[in-house]
Amino acid sequence: MLVNRIIGAFTFRKGVYAEVEKDTAFTTTAWILVAVVAFLNQLGSFASADLGKWLVGAIGGTVFDILGFAVGVLIINWMGRAVFHADVTFNELVRTLGLAYVWRVIGVFGVISAFSDALSCVLAPITIIAVILMIIAWFIAAKEALDLEWLQTIVTVVIGWIVFIVITVVISGVVLGLLGLGGAALGGLLGS
Repeated sequence: MLVNRIIGAFTFRKGVYAEVEKDTAFTTTAWILVAVVAFLNQLGSFASADLGKWLVGAIGGTVFDILGFAVGVLIINWMGRAVFHADVTFNELVRTLGLAYVWRVIGVFGVISAFSDALSCVLAPITIIAVILMIIAWFIAAKEALDLEWLQTIVTVVIGWIVFIVITVVISGVVLGLLGLGGAALGGLLGS
């Protein structure tokens, strides 16, 4: 079931987000999915020959990714309800956006950059395409949960994404930078 839903998210299968929005048992799975995908993404972001630095950076980056996701969803929920009067719950958004978050798993391929700078050049366009597809997936997932018009959905998601980026790039960059691990903050967003 989970694999079919993940494939549905990657293939933009119609109805996959409506399915998870209604499936209250999927909430925990969505959080686990976000955590696992965030960790894999951060493994790619912090890829290094120094195994200790790599793992500490990946774990720290994962914490900020999960925090950024949670606060981003909270902002989308607040905006949708307060500004546009959407009938949505935080957990419905966690389920739909958590499934759409699977696109960030592409970031694990950033591990290649630890071993080959030349392959990093090939990876960069793939990563950018994956980020664009993830943003599209977030719009579709949020639209399903919020039941708003497209313009309202886009405005709501963009504001949530700004908060997500501030947490996952700016704040994590400062904190991890103080630990000597901050060079990968932007790569964490892009996945490489």
